[in-house]
Amino acid sequence: MQQDPLFTEQTESKKAEGPVTCLGKTFSNDVERRAYFTELLAEKLKDPEFRKIEGFPIGNDEDILNLSDPPYYTACPNPWIADFIAQWEDEKPAQPEGYHYHREPFAADVSEGKNDPIYNAHSYHTKVPHKAIMRYILHYTNPGDIVFDGFCGTGMTGVAAQMCGDREVIVSLGYQVRTDGAILREEYDKDGKVKWVHFSDLGARKVILNDLSPAASFIAYNYNMPVDIEAFIDKSLALINDVEQECGWMYETTHQDGVSKGKINYTIWSDVFLCPECLEEIVYWDNALDREAGKMLDAFHCPHCSTLVSKKSLKRSWIKVFDKALNKVIEQAKQTPVLINYSFQKKKFEKKPDEEDLALIKKIEESEIPYWHPKFALSDGVNTRQPISSHGFDHAHHFYTKRNLWILSACWKRLINAGIRFPFLFTASQRALSKMASIAFSYFFHGGGGFINAGTKGTLYISSTNPEVSVFNSLRSRLKSLKFTYNAASSNFAIETKSTTKKYKLPANSIDYLFIDPPFGSNINYSELNTLWEPWLGAVTNSGSEAIENTVQKKGANEYRILMLRAFREAYRILKPGHWMTVEFSNTKASVWNNIQTALTEAGFVVANVSALDKKQGSFKAYTTPTAVKQDLVISAYKPNGGFEERFEKEAETEAGVWDFIRTHLKYIPVTKAQGNSLAQIPERDPRILFDQVVAYYVRKGYQLPVSSQEFQLGLAQRFKERDGMYFLDEQAAEYDKKKALVGELVQTSLFVSDEASAIQWLRQLLKLKPQVFSDINPQFMQQLSGWSKNEVQLDLRDLLTQNFLCYDGEDDVPEQIHSYLSTNWKEYRNLTKDSALLQAKAKDRWYVPDPNKAGDLEKLRERSLLKEFEEYKSAKKKLKVFRIEAVRVGFKKLWEAQEFTSILDISSKLPNDVIAGDPVLLMYYDQAMMLSQANSDEDW
Repeated sequence: MQQDPLFTEQTESKKAEGPVTCLGKTFSNDVERRAYFTELLAEKLKDPEFRKIEGFPIGNDEDILNLSDPPYYTACPNPWIADFIAQWEDEKPAQPEGYHYHREPFAADVSEGKNDPIYNAHSYHTKVPHKAIMRYILHYTNPGDIVFDGFCGTGMTGVAAQMCGDREVIVSLGYQVRTDGAILREEYDKDGKVKWVHFSDLGARKVILNDLSPAASFIAYNYNMPVDIEAFIDKSLALINDVEQECGWMYETTHQDGVSKGKINYTIWSDVFLCPECLEEIVYWDNALDREAGKMLDAFHCPHCSTLVSKKSLKRSWIKVFDKALNKVIEQAKQTPVLINYSFQKKKFEKKPDEEDLALIKKIEESEIPYWHPKFALSDGVNTRQPISSHGFDHAHHFYTKRNLWILSACWKRLINAGIRFPFLFTASQRALSKMASIAFSYFFHGGGGFINAGTKGTLYISSTNPEVSVFNSLRSRLKSLKFTYNAASSNFAIETKSTTKKYKLPANSIDYLFIDPPFGSNINYSELNTLWEPWLGAVTNSGSEAIENTVQKKGANEYRILMLRAFREAYRILKPGHWMTVEFSNTKASVWNNIQTALTEAGFVVANVSALDKKQGSFKAYTTPTAVKQDLVISAYKPNGGFEERFEKEAETEAGVWDFIRTHLKYIPVTKAQGNSLAQIPERDPRILFDQVVAYYVRKGYQLPVSSQEFQLGLAQRFKERDGMYFLDEQAAEYDKKKALVGELVQTSLFVSDEASAIQWLRQLLKLKPQVFSDINPQFMQQLSGWSKNEVQLDLRDLLTQNFLCYDGEDDVPEQIHSYLSTNWKEYRNLTKDSALLQAKAKDRWYVPDPNKAGDLEKLRERSLLKEFEEYKSAKKKLKVFRIEAVRVGFKKLWEAQEFTSILDISSKLPNDVIAGDPVLLMYYDQAMMLSQANSDEDW
């Protein structure tokens, strides 16, 4: 790409700022600092091995150097990351003697809106509000701690880390800040009164940001680097005015008086279709528009033959045009201008394009743009197929009208000459100035402002009616939204561009906290969507290690999981022992959720809590898909501390290792979690989930579990305190009791029944609260069955009850579980002994949750039955369509214990493709069997 450097002289105030110190070296000014490190980076780029680092962007040396601002930001791997970490560690405030880092997971649900000037300054495909991230950083870190985000996007984690030093912003979150910098949050004391408790301290945190996309890392750099915003706006306006002096004639139109000239605000373009009956052209806007209703009609009449047609029944009209940029004839879907909105003497008017307007457009189309612009060919992709096939847009410049492309090119020339910061204004405005912009008809027809959308998020969709907006108006409007400032400092961050799966300069055990918002399955194809930005910047995403599901890239669920596993392994390596990682998750597919959990576990992390993050604004899919998640989930996972890891290696084959793990794990699980004015159930403290955690940890470490499920249940009850079906350490139980005494109510977790396991869990929750007879249970159970998995055998309720619960037959003493329920809810049974005939009659035929001793006997009988069924699956010759997943889980466990890894893989091949991916237990055994069987094969070879 031939263009001027992105970085030349900065503003006058920048040039005169005086000496600058960076990584221990002092320079006369910032320009000298950048020149010095740029020369070092240029030498590094000559090393072929450096360019082989996974995720290295596609671009030549000159473009990468122009885009970078070393050592703070490099549009490639950053060679100075380790230097920054060493410096930041030396600068950390001293901790009191005997200080030991410990945090419980941040368990509260978070709600933060997006209507913030910082958030809105530059759009991206997905973003987490920086104020939401601040809550997590304040909770998990101290001032000066180092935060890492390996999928940084626009760099909101960096903004949040730096803003932890802004008193005013912290107060806006509902916290208090004392004069000594202590940050307080509201809690309730033992009398139920509000008190303010010290939980964090005022002070910026340091941050390392990484992204695979050069566009993302560039945006992140601009968000985190300090800037004189007023000087930036003044210079930008001067540049825009300069371009308007040269190119303003392109937006001129004749006023209704036939003489005066108005300035075009926007021109609406419409697709042109062919009638299926008469084959005449139909201008979509002219014939489908219902102005009174404020919408485009689903069905309308052909203006030529009066046939009733719909958009789906129409074929596009295609035209051949000469593309001067490519120097060849291309074929594109025909569009025509249908409406012009312009301003004259500070009033707005509308008109249908006249001959003079059409002649102006023709003149522009036939002219050659005198400025550089990218001629980047779109690769075949999931998102690129729509513009390529539907409109013939196979190059990046096709996303703009010739007029807007010309003016954008003229603006780009000025902006890059102004300095590295100024293209941020350009990239922030691009979607709204492209043919992806669309009309919000409800606003358009009812006189509202802001009727133009920047296109459908997460797509490259071209609307059939798109507005061509004035570049000058749009850039000036964007500048108004940039009026924000915060105490950013270049000494607080370092940014690089590469795959987060790759180990490079980050030392092991060097990061205090990780917050990441990674790609989730096929939700967003980032590299394809960044096609609009990256060709202008001169560096393009290397998508080979992009962690997504994408059929064109030949990446399915398995490839996605492997890439995420590699990313999490690197995250595990760099995180300090005993510290936390927060993973923001947004996907409706159970398989993606399981892939994330499995990758986390296999990497070594232990999940301690899952909460909600409400970003208060859904994507296009979230609004239109019934099953879409309206709230993102936030996973809190920790890296076990070094002391436990060392002990485990000695204790793993004994029962002591199990209880050491549980004792350690319980310290990392929240003691209480609020839901409104009540306490919420904490699933992570459920005995079955605790057992799953133990199994997962032992399987990952390659050890046989020294206790059975029954022995675990008994041991848990003997060693730990049980409260409301949850288990606590002694001091945690005391804290829980105090909180419950204040609140008085526990809200049970709402369960969705989809298979045998969730049905058992639902019944356990139901019967633990209220032992009931079959006739009472059955109608409630039947209401839960609408979401049952198609591959799962649907068991009769009596079978589920018989195999997992006990029924009191009216003989002997009334079980404690039933006695407690009856005596609590009926006065007449309160003082009766357990062998009372009256009490026995009331209790007869009630199903209840057995105590651990009797539950163990049931578990053995059930497991024997499931293994018998699993043997039938092993001998099956064909693929299994319907089966008991619980039987497969028990069978996989048995095969794992016998180290029959090949058998696990053989059975897996008989199951439907989505079953393994959709079940975290099966996925765990499958992945470990795959890994170990390959390792054994390599050894044999």
